[in-house]
Amino acid sequence: MTDRITLARRFETERPRLHAIATRLLGSPADADDAVQETWLRLERVDVDGIENLDAWLTTVVSRVSLDLLRAPRRKREHSWQVEPWRDEPVALEADPAELVAQSEQVSVALLVLLETLSPAERIALVLHDVFGRSFDEVADVLDRSPEAARQLASRARRRVRGAESPARPDRDRGRRIVDAWLIAARDGDVRALLELLDDGAVLRADYGTTVQLVEGAQAIAGQAVLAGRLAAHSTPVLIDGRPGVAAVMHGRVVSIMAFELEGDRVVGLDVLADPARLEDVAVSFIS
Repeated sequence: MTDRITLARRFETERPRLHAIATRLLGSPADADDAVQETWLRLERVDVDGIENLDAWLTTVVSRVSLDLLRAPRRKREHSWQVEPWRDEPVALEADPAELVAQSEQVSVALLVLLETLSPAERIALVLHDVFGRSFDEVADVLDRSPEAARQLASRARRRVRGAESPARPDRDRGRRIVDAWLIAARDGDVRALLELLDDGAVLRADYGTTVQLVEGAQAIAGQAVLAGRLAAHSTPVLIDGRPGVAAVMHGRVVSIMAFELEGDRVVGLDVLADPARLEDVAVSFIS
């Protein structure tokens, strides 16, 4: 194992697995790249002959690096939107976390967004054990805790993933119906259906980072929604700061989120965030 060329080849063989672990832990391919690269740098600095199980060692190190990144303070922003999946969807409440990973892209997005609500230790315990089948002894080693503590962390995280108590059901049901109807109308280019959802005085505010756009009036907003029909086809319902909303995900990353402001059965306001820098705080990756 002392041959560095052989070691590099072995690491490259393990890279896809390590990247998959880091991506699920961090929710960002770019952050996962950093974690895997740091794992390689640490491997280069150790006495490899003293490693009995390289697979387990690499798993532990990439998980610890990911844990450090999860615990690191994020850049402060003017406002960080709290995005979570629509938890009253049956699939989010009943399926095991490991099963969610293997299902559709939209469900995978929902799972990873929800993982953002867990503590770093809960996230590590859940993903390593439930998704990658690592023993609680290994999880405990990563977290520097007892196996029983790791088991409790995974159990607590599992309960939270399967669903916390929801706000008032009628309001949530109405919001979900409106969001679903909006996405269908936008995808189909159905201006009339969009106008039926919009209040005449509705206002859309969009933050693109370099520019801020204000669109006023139902007709203008409906026209904008039709133009963004392709984006709607890649969108999934979410809750944004507790409000009904949608997240558009393309090529494995969130490209925009839109929160709905409702009065009764009408949309009176739409807040769009499409600033790539700010969306780093809610970056989510597909799991294949």
